[in-house]
Amino acid sequence: MKNYLWILITVLLFVCCGHRGQAANPAHLPFASPESAGMDAGRLALIDFVVQRGLERDSMPGAVVLVGYQGKVVFLKAYGDRQVQPEKVAMTTDTVFDMASLTKPVATATSIMQLIEQGKVQLSDPVAKYIPEFAVNGKQDITVYQLLTHQGGLIPDNSIKDYQDGPEKALQRIYDLKLYYEPGTRFAYTDVGFILLGDIVKRVTGQSVHEYSQKHIYQPLGMTETGYLPAAELRQRAATTQQREGRWMQGEVHDPRAYKLDGVAGHAGLFSTAEDLAIYAQALLNQGRSGKKQVLKPETVDLMTKGYQVVDIKRGLGWDVLSGYSSNRGDLFSNQAFGHGGFTGTALWIDPAQDLFVIFLSNRVHPDGKGSINSLAGRIGTIAAAAISSAAAPQLASGTSSSDSLNVLTGVDVLQGEQFKSLKGLRVGLITNHTGLTRDGKSTVQILNDAPEVNLKTLFSPEHGFAGKLDVSKIGDSTDQKTGLKIFSLYGKTRTPTPESLQDLDVLVFDIQDVGARFYTYISTMGNAMRAAKQQGIRFVVLDRPNPINGMIFSGPVLDEGSQSFVGFHRIPVRHGMTAGELARMFNTEMKIGADLQVIRMQNWKREMYYDETGLTWVNPSPNMRSLNEAVLYPGIGLLETTNLSVGRGTDTPFEWIGAPWLDGVQLARELNRSGLPGIRFVPVQFTPASSKYADELCGGVNFIVTDRLRFQPVETGLEIACQLRRLYPERWETKSFNRLLGNQSVFDAIVAGKTVMQIQALYQQDLAEFGFRRAKYLLY
Repeated sequence: MKNYLWILITVLLFVCCGHRGQAANPAHLPFASPESAGMDAGRLALIDFVVQRGLERDSMPGAVVLVGYQGKVVFLKAYGDRQVQPEKVAMTTDTVFDMASLTKPVATATSIMQLIEQGKVQLSDPVAKYIPEFAVNGKQDITVYQLLTHQGGLIPDNSIKDYQDGPEKALQRIYDLKLYYEPGTRFAYTDVGFILLGDIVKRVTGQSVHEYSQKHIYQPLGMTETGYLPAAELRQRAATTQQREGRWMQGEVHDPRAYKLDGVAGHAGLFSTAEDLAIYAQALLNQGRSGKKQVLKPETVDLMTKGYQVVDIKRGLGWDVLSGYSSNRGDLFSNQAFGHGGFTGTALWIDPAQDLFVIFLSNRVHPDGKGSINSLAGRIGTIAAAAISSAAAPQLASGTSSSDSLNVLTGVDVLQGEQFKSLKGLRVGLITNHTGLTRDGKSTVQILNDAPEVNLKTLFSPEHGFAGKLDVSKIGDSTDQKTGLKIFSLYGKTRTPTPESLQDLDVLVFDIQDVGARFYTYISTMGNAMRAAKQQGIRFVVLDRPNPINGMIFSGPVLDEGSQSFVGFHRIPVRHGMTAGELARMFNTEMKIGADLQVIRMQNWKREMYYDETGLTWVNPSPNMRSLNEAVLYPGIGLLETTNLSVGRGTDTPFEWIGAPWLDGVQLARELNRSGLPGIRFVPVQFTPASSKYADELCGGVNFIVTDRLRFQPVETGLEIACQLRRLYPERWETKSFNRLLGNQSVFDAIVAGKTVMQIQALYQQDLAEFGFRRAKYLLY
């Protein structure tokens, strides 16, 4: 009896595996019931109804749907037929599909991202750098970024006649194309751009995008059923599409241009299965990792999949985010979701905020090319997101864990814990102010002065002075009353340590709290001091501190080359999302300072933390930076203070409001609230500054109420205010000095010209994306 039972079990297992069509791939994601994963099985079952309606309406002959949640497959089902002509063949979950334009992100863009990581390609590089023949007919300045975001000025598809004489001639005809529109001025989805990106992969690596992606993406991830030019066994399991040259296409690329390019192109030609594609989707949710294999760095995944403003839509680097092509996007996906569709009836959407992905694969072009599935795929995505139970949903409000939150140790705390070994026996100069404190509130000056291992010789102070109380244009040298040490001002006759002030030192130490905005001058003081240390041959040590407005988000225009100043030390965006130590590493390399640099890292700090999540005591970094709320507002509101506006200096709450005697606060607040800016509301007010601009004058203005700081975008808010001021008060609002802190001429010109915020943001997205890759090299946490 036991033998019969064992035989029965064996047969059942064989049947189950046979239904899957092949032996289990160990790289495939594990299966889980919806209930065990925290999803509502009843709601997921609605997918059956939606797909069945699609089959009845001839939207497609068949489909496979896969839903992945929190690292597991919670739904996988095949529907209908993978072929209806010349005879019917039932759809199975292991059916191989022509991915069509899913090739663009999954093969080509991922390959390009790897090459960017390796420093072999840069987003801002002209395409002609890699394809010199392309630099004709006005195309010499089209960039890699513009191709990835479909704004390179290229025609969507050139004539199929251009492909009749083989791949080499076809590419040459693409190189010879004339501009379709001025690059960077509009979005026009184009296959041609991705054919060129595939060509760049080949020019840089010597391998076709097929060979490169197979070796560097699919093989490392264990995606054994993914690639161009599928082998015979996979072709037999492929969904049939249409007829070509008297035969039904099965496992043969449907796209006619990719076919003429021998089946390998940057825009189309990839084949895969639902479970294989799930490996790739989960790797992106895992920040580029699958098991022990890392195919993209976490920072690269973030940069590839974030939404970049492209005129009036948002695109990722190879991905769709929110555009006219997003009808296959679930209505309940978060604003972090990204995805793409394919002409043959494929769609993949991934939502990191919900740890969810949805794969819809069909052969909607079979047999006559008349099927339509985009809205159907979008409804399936909506059902999947709706099936997530509130108890199981990832918590998005804060990224900090209870074990680390409120327990951050700054660089000086770590230095003290290590018994000052980095400074032992050295003559030390310390650049600091009142913000240089240990976690328990002791002055960095005092602990270094009292440490027997350290010989503290000299002090240096930045803008606002050693005590952080002065708001004047020049500050003289002084003496610290507690230690008797000389304090050299770096905001007086000089803003750089002099050779005389450094002559008896072995090391220069920096310990000042920054606020996360490019034009806050403490980081400029640090950069100047690094140069001086290098010139004098002494070490430079940064005692790192948190970015108080988190170290994840970076935004705003990048400083123009040639516009460097004390309020714009280096080519970084308005909000940089870095710590002082990370900026020091960037300055040292990119500005070729070459200092002997050491950063004493913090402990327990995480990039998503705001200052109130660190457990550190807030100390006003400068006289008018009096709260974390003001620091959160500062990157946007601080931009405006070079114009004829009061930003609240001379009141109790600077940067929490703006105003002027000529400004109608009711009108401005109404227009700003209508703009739909996330995470903020605007309240009309009147106030009278006691000092600074408009001292003792009644100002009409607007008070800023941050309602959700995780959604609030300070730089976008500052730009929206500028646009509204330009529209409402073209004669009254003075802009002549506005670019001093903005630091970007094209953005300044667009504001003056009355452009919208979306149009303005589109101007600097390439530089911002490029900064993201530059920045990633220097991150410490």
